[in-house]
Amino acid sequence: MKKAIVRARRFVGALGYAAMAAGAVVVLALAAWVSYGVVMRYVFRSPDAVVTEATALLLFPVAFAGLAYALEMDAYPRVTVLVDKLPPRAAQFLEGACRLMMSAVGGFFALAASQAAVRDFHSGAASEILLWPRWIFWTPSAAALWLFALLAALHFAETLAGAKEKQ
Repeated sequence: MKKAIVRARRFVGALGYAAMAAGAVVVLALAAWVSYGVVMRYVFRSPDAVVTEATALLLFPVAFAGLAYALEMDAYPRVTVLVDKLPPRAAQFLEGACRLMMSAVGGFFALAASQAAVRDFHSGAASEILLWPRWIFWTPSAAALWLFALLAALHFAETLAGAKEKQ
């Protein structure tokens, strides 16, 4: 059971890496697009009407793309003043409780994003200026949040099973 949990966590962690890499590519594209917009506005005095809304819409899913990767790399800040003073069993319990809470909160937001994507798909809601379908931006956000929630749940399962690898 422990090996299966570790394998599943590694697989979901790899998916998290892929999501982070996709987010990084979008960030590079956004940087180029914003630079183009600045040059058009201030050098050629011909502002691009698409840049502002498009970058705002694309930043939303990018904001969630690296969540699972950051969790897998243990990159979230932590305050360990009290945890370091706890006995190992109590520290492990607190770690498990933290992972469970991360999974629950991530699942809540993933569910909300999924519902928004479905509602926007069925209603045909679109952005204000570009008229891009909103579900296109909700869907990758929901996927990244589900990935985060699943990875946090697998970390919690590892903590319960005592299979947590030393980083």
